[in-house]
Amino acid sequence: MKIKKTYKFALKTSLHITVVLSLAMCVFLYAFYTINWFYLLLFACVCYGLSFSVIQHRAQNFIYKRINKIYEDLTLLESTTFRKRPVTTDMATLTAEIDRFARDKKLEIETLKIREEYRKEFLGNVSHELRTPLFTVQGYLETLIDGAAEDKNIRDKYLDRASKGVERLVYIVKDLDMITKLEAGDVRIQVQNFNIIELIEDVFDLFEMKASKKNITLTFDRDYVKPIMVIADKEKIQQVLSNLVVNSLKYGKEKGTTEISVENLIKNKVIIRVTDNGEGVIKENIPRLFERFFRVDKSGSRKEGGSGLGLAIVKHIIEAHDEKIYIESEFGVGSEFSFTLEKTE
Repeated sequence: MKIKKTYKFALKTSLHITVVLSLAMCVFLYAFYTINWFYLLLFACVCYGLSFSVIQHRAQNFIYKRINKIYEDLTLLESTTFRKRPVTTDMATLTAEIDRFARDKKLEIETLKIREEYRKEFLGNVSHELRTPLFTVQGYLETLIDGAAEDKNIRDKYLDRASKGVERLVYIVKDLDMITKLEAGDVRIQVQNFNIIELIEDVFDLFEMKASKKNITLTFDRDYVKPIMVIADKEKIQQVLSNLVVNSLKYGKEKGTTEISVENLIKNKVIIRVTDNGEGVIKENIPRLFERFFRVDKSGSRKEGGSGLGLAIVKHIIEAHDEKIYIESEFGVGSEFSFTLEKTE
């Protein structure tokens, strides 16, 4: 049977007191009187009983209630951590609970600090990304209002540039809305069977003119005679491929190549690789490529436009499919982004 901690404490302490007092009584009787073992045993029993009662009462009211108060105070701070087990006067157990509570709180504080830094960085990035096109549009419109609108050539040129600034603002806001929904889990994945080769060809058609302006060739690694059927959200995977191709063209070299390959990974998986021989990424920057607004070359990428959210959106879409995305890159040589998809038999 399990004995209550306060009883154990009272029993042991009472025994110690009784032994000490009984020995003292033996010495006293031996020195002044004769020892009567019956009365000595009776004295020991009475002493033990009284000691137990007093100590148990004091332990219950003085120690147990104060420890219980500590548990109650801690419960207010973390209701899920305490009160799952009965309150105990065992100091080791209580110390372990408090240590665990302190570690949990320290971890929470560190997490909150990281989130706060991330929030500040994110707000700073959003402000910076929106400020550039806003100031551009504002500048052109103010110039036109101040009288430049009278000159038809200047008016048309400034209106065209202002329009491009507005387009970039809309692009950034749409991407922000998309990534916010993806992170919140509000975007549903509508899976269907489709030919991934056909979808890649459609993406090539979309960016053929953009690639030709930089003399970059969009190509497959080989001829795909048979279709390769996959199970995924066709629209979302098209956005993934589009973002990866745009990223490849943005950092691609003049007269370079962007190549896509589709390979069997395991029985029910394929891996799609988007490879280029562009600028590449230094090793230190690779872990940050999927962060929102992170740019390897801030000046160069801004000239090319974009929201700075493309790769972050890619990562969230692939993870929403419960798939994996990988990157290999070498500075000055090129980069390869690859992701997995489930395929049909």
